[in-house]
Amino acid sequence: MKKHNLSDKPIKVIDSIPTLIACIAIVFFLYIACMTRMLSSNAMRYLVLICIYTTMGQMWNLLSGFSGITSLGQQFYIGLAGYTVAVATSLFNLPLGVALILSVIVSVIMALILCLLLFRMEGMYFSIATWIIAEAFMMLFLNWKFVGQGGGLTIYVSPHPQIHEICLLAITVCVVAVIVVYSLLRTKVGLGLAAIKEDITAATSIGVNILKHKLLVYVIAAAFTAISGAIIFVNKGVIYPDSGFGISWMISMVFIVIIGGSGTISGPIVGAIIYVILEEFLAHYPGWSDIILGIFTIIVIIFLPDGIMGTLQKKLRFEIFSTKRQSFTK
Repeated sequence: MKKHNLSDKPIKVIDSIPTLIACIAIVFFLYIACMTRMLSSNAMRYLVLICIYTTMGQMWNLLSGFSGITSLGQQFYIGLAGYTVAVATSLFNLPLGVALILSVIVSVIMALILCLLLFRMEGMYFSIATWIIAEAFMMLFLNWKFVGQGGGLTIYVSPHPQIHEICLLAITVCVVAVIVVYSLLRTKVGLGLAAIKEDITAATSIGVNILKHKLLVYVIAAAFTAISGAIIFVNKGVIYPDSGFGISWMISMVFIVIIGGSGTISGPIVGAIIYVILEEFLAHYPGWSDIILGIFTIIVIIFLPDGIMGTLQKKLRFEIFSTKRQSFTK
C-alpha cells in the first residue's frame, strides 16, 4: 500500500465569498461598535493598538517576509511622521487631517531620497544602514531646538479627537493596509517580489526590474508605517525623540511577524493581537518584561519555526487569503 505524506495533500485556500463576507461583517461590526460607543474606552484603546501594530506588521512582512528586504530602521518613519504632525499642528496650527496627509507625504519623499543610498547595498549592509539612519535622526532631533530637543513636542489639536474617532481611523488604515498588501502580492509585481526573495540574480535574468519592485514596496511600507506612527502620537498627544525613533518599534514589528508567521497575510494580525495582550500583561512586570518576551519568542521559534499561522497552515494544509497565483497572463 502506497503511503501518502502530509505534504502530498492539496492546500485548501480559504478565500471564498463566505470568508470575504465574514471579514466584512467583522470590520462592519467594529465600525458600528466604535461609532455607537458600544465598546468601552479601554477596549477601544486595545483595538487601536492591535490595528496599528497589525498595519506595521503587515508592512514589515511585505518587506522582509514577501520581498526579502530586511529593514531594521522602519522606526525612522514612525518618528518622522509623529514629528511632522506635531510641527504642523503645534507650530503652524494646521488641521489634523492636513497634518496626517503631510506626515505621509514627507515620509514618502524621504523614502525616495534614502532609496538612492540604501538600494546600493544588499543583505546585512542594507539592514544595518537602515538602523543607523534611524539612530542618526534620533540624535538629530535630540539636539534640534526647532523641535524642542529632548523635551519633545506636544501635538495641539482642537478639538482633540476622541478615542472612538482615533479607533475608526486606525481600523480604516489597518483594513486598507491588508487589502493593499494582498492585492499587490496577487499581481505580476507579487510574482516579481517572490522571485527577488528567492534569488535576486535569477530574478534579474528573467527580466524582473529589481529597482522598480524594491522601490515600490519600500515606499508603500514607509507610507503606511508613517500614518500608523502619526495616529499613535496623536493618541498620545506628545512625542519625544526616543519614543519616536526608538528601536523598540522595530523590535515590536519583528516580534509580531515572527510570532504570527512571516510570509502570510494572517500572521501579522495574529501576532499583533498576541503582542498587545502580552504587552499589557507584562506592563505589571517592568523588570522582567523583556526577559519574558524574549523567552516566549525563543519558544515559538523552536517549536513553531514558521510562526503560529505559518506552522498551522503547513501542518493543516490550508492558506487564508493565499497570495499565490496559479497562473497569469500579460
